Amino acid sequence: MNYIENQETITSATASNSRDREKIQKLRIRPVLKKEELLYQAEQFVGNKVYHQNLSPDALVEFLAGAMTSDFRQLELETARHRVTVLVSKKGKTAVREKVKTVQEQEIDFSHNRQKQYILPQDEPVPFLVALGVQTAEGKVVRAKYDKFRQINRYLEFVRDILPSLPREERPLKIIDFGCGKSYLTFALYYYLKIMNQYDICVVGLDLKKDVIENCQALADRLGYDSLKFQVGDIGSYENDTQDVDMVVTLHACDTATDHALAKAVKWHARVILSVPCCQHELNRQISCNALDPVLKYGLIKERMAALMTDAIRADLLEEYGYDTQILEFIDMEHTPKNILIRAVKKNHIKYHAGAKKHEELIQMEELLHVSPTLQKLLEERK
Repeated sequence: MNYIENQETITSATASNSRDREKIQKLRIRPVLKKEELLYQAEQFVGNKVYHQNLSPDALVEFLAGAMTSDFRQLELETARHRVTVLVSKKGKTAVREKVKTVQEQEIDFSHNRQKQYILPQDEPVPFLVALGVQTAEGKVVRAKYDKFRQINRYLEFVRDILPSLPREERPLKIIDFGCGKSYLTFALYYYLKIMNQYDICVVGLDLKKDVIENCQALADRLGYDSLKFQVGDIGSYENDTQDVDMVVTLHACDTATDHALAKAVKWHARVILSVPCCQHELNRQISCNALDPVLKYGLIKERMAALMTDAIRADLLEEYGYDTQILEFIDMEHTPKNILIRAVKKNHIKYHAGAKKHEELIQMEELLHVSPTLQKLLEERK
């Protein structure tokens, strides 16, 4: 915490990768002015509630130290001049990475209505954002693309939280992005890990549309992103050339295509899975429950309930196969105002749960609703 002790004003801090998610999920710190006095507001996310506490600069040091000792394994901290990442391993080893900001120091707005700070800068050109038309050549976010800019940064927040689960190894980390489409988020992932955080990675983007893939590969080549490759292919038939897959991303793979991507991720023992499901029709066709007939007779309600049930079952199945799984809210203005992201991180020392029994509650729910999810069938085939 030398940055506080040296009286560098912290502009933001986020503690994540909770040691016990039932106790607390995340902590955010930001400076505020109250009657001309500089304070730090601590925003603590506990379950579905948020608690706020104001701290003096002197108290902040002890508060953050305590949080990292007992509750969290990752801290992202910014001052006017520095960006600092603190990572704590499960063995208690601490790693600190510091970057000196290259932009000139700007006046800090401590009001509650200050401009949001994003992972990717709003006023500096980011090569792939400029090439994709999200930013101008001067680095200004194009007004019509601001929602896409927000979406990209929200996505990178989820990626930032799983960095402790992507250790640096002698070999490049392999990442497969199923259904990459126009690849805004694929380029963002590559830029964040490779350029901003110096990870040695190999990213493969897969999609069915040949023209889209050709355009994405041409852009990657033009930007000099040598470790980013795009291929034409189908999720169901794709086979990796090695079993060393560290991260699987599947964003808006339609209906059961998501299940095939998740099943492959489990087969490869991927350390991290990020999935934004789309068009969950399967359970909507299957679901039948006399007790819920008064609710399910409304088509829209049935559709939404089936979609939520689908993703809840997917999360439960990933838990059974050794993953610490969360269902998070993801901003995606192209599809719906809010969307669900499933984030799963492989638990330590658990390679495969082939012999694990399904949770009795899950079996009872499936029987009650008369559903048979594709992901469950695919995972059972791999036992």
